Amino acid sequence: MHEHEEMTYGEDYHYLPVTSIKSGAGQEVLPDLYCLTVQIVNVCFVGQPGQKNWVLVDAGMPHAADTIIEEAEERFGSGAAPEAILLTHGHFDHVGSIVDLVNYWKVPVYAHPLELPYLTGERKYPEPDPTVDSGLVAKLSPLFPVEAINLGHHLSTLPADGSVPHLAGWRWLHTPGHSPGHVSFFRESDRTLLAGDAFVTVKQESLWSVITQELEINGPPRYLTTDWKAAAESVSKLEALKPAVAVTGHGMPMKGDLLANSLEHLTRNFDILAVPEQGKYVQ
Repeated sequence: MHEHEEMTYGEDYHYLPVTSIKSGAGQEVLPDLYCLTVQIVNVCFVGQPGQKNWVLVDAGMPHAADTIIEEAEERFGSGAAPEAILLTHGHFDHVGSIVDLVNYWKVPVYAHPLELPYLTGERKYPEPDPTVDSGLVAKLSPLFPVEAINLGHHLSTLPADGSVPHLAGWRWLHTPGHSPGHVSFFRESDRTLLAGDAFVTVKQESLWSVITQELEINGPPRYLTTDWKAAAESVSKLEALKPAVAVTGHGMPMKGDLLANSLEHLTRNFDILAVPEQGKYVQ
């Protein structure tokens, strides 16, 4: 990998005209956790407002860099740059603006080793499966970008010991299924979970639910999930942590009894609630 090698998006990366009523709205989940909805996906700012040491988790949809930078400066001060960008995984809606953000901020990006081929231009993701659900977002999924992006030498692997760079007190957990190197982030002290797409709090296949952000716990987005056995184990692993609050890649943050009960229900009935009845990735 040459130092001067340019970072690139996948060749099929383009603006997607899907959005929710919460798009552009930020929510302070905790004093040091802020969640911004970018069209249909969430990015997280972890760190105290006005402080220099903060990180960004995930990088939103294509063409969202200006929105993310603006929000960062509003929260952390003019010219504020994160110490790093952490990725739950490399699907287009989580890395859609990452090249622009890295070019602007000049910061490292961390991901799980198994996700690296999709982030270094080596391998594209499997094609989305529109047959998994009758919902319109599932039907539109063949339009979603799957080509690998290339972050070149800006990309590093998450530490093998489970620690999270620049986030003391947090650890990462390998939660595959939705993608091979999918990870979630957890802070033991207050049981805060950043779940990525291991589970989500909206029915992501349904355009109506996506637009209205109707709160309902669901397994990972079906049209891009390729390993349902691993996905079930990942949800079970996260439920065992008994999170007090969870921010997911899609949908609104969930906390307290609603989160505990919903997550337990999802874990116990994963095959019925999460796994599609048909589809090319269903055993």
